[in-house]
Amino acid sequence: MKSIMSNQANKQTTLIMLAICAFMACALTPGIGQCERIKDIVDIQGLRSNPLTGVGLVIGLAAGGGDSTLLSQQMLTNLLRDSGLVLKPTDLTGGNIAVVWVTAELGPFSREGSRIDVDVSTVGNAKSLQGGRLLPTPLKGLDGQVYAVADGGISIGGWTATGDKATITKNHQTVGRIPDGAIVEKEEISSFVKHLAGNRIIALNLRNGDFSTARQVSQAINKYYPNSAAVIDAGTIQIRIPGEISAEGIAGFIDDITKPEVSVDVPATVVINERTGTIVVGERVGISAVAISQGSLVVKIKETELVSQPVAPFSDSGTTVAVPDTSIGVEEKDAHLIQVSRSVTVSELAKNLNAIGATPRDLIAIFNALKKAGALQAKLVIM
Repeated sequence: MKSIMSNQANKQTTLIMLAICAFMACALTPGIGQCERIKDIVDIQGLRSNPLTGVGLVIGLAAGGGDSTLLSQQMLTNLLRDSGLVLKPTDLTGGNIAVVWVTAELGPFSREGSRIDVDVSTVGNAKSLQGGRLLPTPLKGLDGQVYAVADGGISIGGWTATGDKATITKNHQTVGRIPDGAIVEKEEISSFVKHLAGNRIIALNLRNGDFSTARQVSQAINKYYPNSAAVIDAGTIQIRIPGEISAEGIAGFIDDITKPEVSVDVPATVVINERTGTIVVGERVGISAVAISQGSLVVKIKETELVSQPVAPFSDSGTTVAVPDTSIGVEEKDAHLIQVSRSVTVSELAKNLNAIGATPRDLIAIFNALKKAGALQAKLVIM
């Protein structure tokens, strides 16, 4: 017993020392990206959520704020018939119900009887789900089986105030959420331990595939469990569970191998969204020595109305009229020719580009021109 406790203490001490060494290596190594825990940059292969969907009916809406479609009336008619009331869809004209599309995510560890969150979105022409309640709705997986049942009051995180001449609305009114709104009726057991050639295997998937990062993850794990991790490709690290680890100890094994910190190597990338004018520049982006000239032509057009008043003395024949007047001004800003030396950091690159007073739209044109000239040493992604 003392020997077992001693071995566990030694392993914990070793893990702590390795974590300290990894942190120091990341902090003192120049030119390396920020260190992150392995658990924050990988997913365990086989652990994933499954989408659930269903069509439900929301009741209790403000009069006139619900659907006016035949679909909602028919769904309510069917529900009332199950309760012994025989009605026609045209008999239900209250306008305080809404047909909604219900979605949820069945997590890999959601078990029978646990609760999951639910999102609801209107299908018809309902104006708001404020104050509504979702009637019990079965949620099915892609295989057609029912995995959960959702119901409850809907929260839209906003409100609507309406008067005779004006309306004030906060947030989106036709989409809502029910926290813990569905009870799991059937669980989906996730399998993440594979058996291959007599070995138990776990695979880690990098969220951003990179050979350098994958290699560092493998090396960090092998320091604690020698010869257990191997890089399969830029996004996958395969780990062999040591034979001394029992089935009950796999959770602790996963905790051990995902605690160490590694340096995440980010490729040089510039991402541009031309619709919003957003530009994201990666850490390692650099440009070769170039000279950048940026100028713009500003055209200002102003329309005004001048009043023409007759000035003839002792005359009533003149008429006061409004005469349109247009003034056009053209201003060409001075072009700037800025010499840019090779930049190796984001701050230096931003400083050089800001020196010419470039707007986000100007920067988009500059980055495209730099890429065309071969001076941008990064991948350019246009969204």
